[in-house]
Amino acid sequence: MKLFLKLKMIFNINKRLAPLLLGASVGASSAFSVACASSNAPAAATETPEGVLPAGKGDPFDVPLDGVSKEQVATFDDGDNLFGLPLRDADGLGPLYTRSSCGACHREATRGPGFVQKMSAVGPDGLTPLADQSEKLPFGNTVHPLVTAGAKTPIVPPADDPSIKVSTRVGPPVLGRGYMEAILDSEIERMQDEQSVRDDAIHGRVNHVVYASVRNPDRTFHDHSKGEKLLGRFGLKARVATLDDFTADAMQGDMGITSPLRPEEFPNPDGLLDDLKPGVDVTADSVNLRANYMRLIAIPRRPTAAAVAVALFSQAKCDVCHAPSLHTSADYPLAMLADIDAPVFTDLLLHDMGDALSDGVRDIDGEAGPRDWRTAPLVGLRFNRSFLHDGRAASVRDAIVAHDDPSAESYESAELFLALSKRDQQTLLDFVEAL
Repeated sequence: MKLFLKLKMIFNINKRLAPLLLGASVGASSAFSVACASSNAPAAATETPEGVLPAGKGDPFDVPLDGVSKEQVATFDDGDNLFGLPLRDADGLGPLYTRSSCGACHREATRGPGFVQKMSAVGPDGLTPLADQSEKLPFGNTVHPLVTAGAKTPIVPPADDPSIKVSTRVGPPVLGRGYMEAILDSEIERMQDEQSVRDDAIHGRVNHVVYASVRNPDRTFHDHSKGEKLLGRFGLKARVATLDDFTADAMQGDMGITSPLRPEEFPNPDGLLDDLKPGVDVTADSVNLRANYMRLIAIPRRPTAAAVAVALFSQAKCDVCHAPSLHTSADYPLAMLADIDAPVFTDLLLHDMGDALSDGVRDIDGEAGPRDWRTAPLVGLRFNRSFLHDGRAASVRDAIVAHDDPSAESYESAELFLALSKRDQQTLLDFVEAL
């Protein structure tokens, strides 16, 4: 284990030096003008797709924000080490779990490869969740296929029951998540208000959620108490409001790792209340280091986009939901993220994406229904190998086409894209794929 941490630390140092040598991360000086870009001048002209101007050499990611202090770099590295560290039985893994580390679902801060499966008891149409899920799914909607620490019975879909719909959620990237946490609540509400009066089908909604963790002893980023109503912004259905709650929830729910923020094991068929590490498994500092690592991850360097690509993005109404930037709070504790236009390409709202993308799950910790999904932030897309919540799309184009459901808010936008000439479609795709 010590050798693993030493190797990981060497890797982190190399990642940390990369943006200094290559000018690669997006820092506080970033803004959306013609397009979101780093402040670095592009390299000498090379052959590039129309709509995307050449970027500098190299393409580092999973690196800290520009302008971080030495102490913040150390926090980033410590959190990165913990984020990727596989946990064992002796660390409190289980008794039921899905993955053994954060990095299993967000490898090097990018998408996947790990995933979580959800299940729902649905009606005859195969989509509408039954009002009472407990009869068929007494231990909830999440599949927990792996057991340890004396557990014998995993939580899996009932065999040969056609009324149980199973869906997949691939771990999304966590690149640039500090920007998202820093965004003002009023900005998210502004997006909802503006869309509510549109004359088309696009009417996103704020997901009002509950802070589900115990009050964090570290009050640097907030002072929320358990049960407090907040605006959701993290997770594929925006069901979590802060990065510490997101971290504690994932450690408890995906790994069976308890913490002072989430001190109890989730219910399981064997009725086990603990694991091979008696009591609470990790400290609040351990949770907060992982959360602070995500807060400090930069948005990867983006090439400067030509005006034609930005115009096409708007013409197809992509920018209505994938808002190029939202403003952050002047009081956010990370100075480089405070009072800036965060280039996140999302409105952080829930949208009805139609029957084709429905997972049959009605979230119990927010207001998201089976067809609702938060607008995915277009951050680091070029590192993805699959797209959409379940990875069904092999390309950005496939993902756009999957929006073309007459019952979805996105239908007109997808139709507008498909109506573009082949050349304009490719220009738009090149722009999005470079984000």
